[in-house]
Amino acid sequence: MQTNLADWAKNSSYGEEVDAILRKCVHCGFCSATCPSYQILGDERDSPRGRIYLIKEIVEGKEPTSITQKHLDQCLTCHNCETTCPSGVQYGHLVDIGRELVAERVVRTPADRFRRTLLAAGLNSQVFAPAVKLGRMLRSFMPATLAAKLPEARPAGALPAGRHQRQVLVPLGCVQPALMPSIDAATIRVLDAAGISSVDVSRNTCCGAVNFHLDKVKNSIAQMKSNIDAWVPLLESGQVEAVIMNASGCGAFVKEYPFYLRNEPDYLEKARYLVQHVKDIAEVIAPEAASLKARFKRPLPASAAFHPPCTLQHWQGLRPLTESLLRELGFDLKAFGEANLCCGSAGTYSVLQPEIATGLRDRKLESIGKTSPSVIITSNMGCMSHLQTGTQTPVRHWVEVVDAALSA
Repeated sequence: MQTNLADWAKNSSYGEEVDAILRKCVHCGFCSATCPSYQILGDERDSPRGRIYLIKEIVEGKEPTSITQKHLDQCLTCHNCETTCPSGVQYGHLVDIGRELVAERVVRTPADRFRRTLLAAGLNSQVFAPAVKLGRMLRSFMPATLAAKLPEARPAGALPAGRHQRQVLVPLGCVQPALMPSIDAATIRVLDAAGISSVDVSRNTCCGAVNFHLDKVKNSIAQMKSNIDAWVPLLESGQVEAVIMNASGCGAFVKEYPFYLRNEPDYLEKARYLVQHVKDIAEVIAPEAASLKARFKRPLPASAAFHPPCTLQHWQGLRPLTESLLRELGFDLKAFGEANLCCGSAGTYSVLQPEIATGLRDRKLESIGKTSPSVIITSNMGCMSHLQTGTQTPVRHWVEVVDAALSA
């Protein structure tokens, strides 16, 4: 794709990168076939190729409008197009830059600003957990759509007290400990069964994704720096061997820290060091699968459909490893169509774009339902909660199911 960047774009910190990304695009349109928003909306401007053109127009000097912003907002940032693209276009980086440029130039409506500010502040607040507890008590008085966003919490259970030679850090995130504490507890117990202890830094914090995707980029950068300051010394001192993520959305975002902190010289090298030690829980458990399976005290569900989150399969490329692990553990995985497409959760997307998110959820569940699984398993709480709102089939993080099989 030929480009003619405006002078202000050429001289910016991202000018060369934007130009290189744009020039890789060859207009082939393969991305449209795997773009979830395009599958639902059918508008070229809601395809990766269309959004690339919108961003190209901005950096070439055209002023963006609220329509531009709308089409960029409707992107789920699933990165499916990157998996599909034969030219290696780094669409994810481009759309992140494009959204920042538009946010600087287009004023959102008061209602949209209020909604985004409320989400960013609420999900990152210390009162979020008490609010969730209160909300669960008042579920019967809530609208069905809001009540569905508060899944019934499964008990966390007791945590192991033993200390192993191998130690890792399992960060407590912003939303998961309140909405689904059983996932973190199950992760710690499964790691313990594999001979790995979890170090507790007694510090709940967001990876930065929530603020970043709600136009609060400065707040997000501050959270990234805070996490680096807390985690890197533990790695450098040898106290922990890795930072373990049990939410693929958080893991994928943290692995992008070097890109987001590219203009922060004091943190860039630290970010590069950190991501070398960030592992999805599947990466750590995979070598221990056989020994864990031998310790199962309960049978696994009769059959399972594994929904690979976009942040696992397209951002991190860990779908093959995870599915191989699950089969080695003994899961009878049922294959279903369009497993590559997003379920519509995408962080706060399901709140901000409910119609598109619901359409994608129903499409995903229809494909899964044809296999009649006993349970749907996944690697991200957001996907888990979103899918559960549309089905009676239990939806679980796979580590919870393994934890149950290991329990007496």
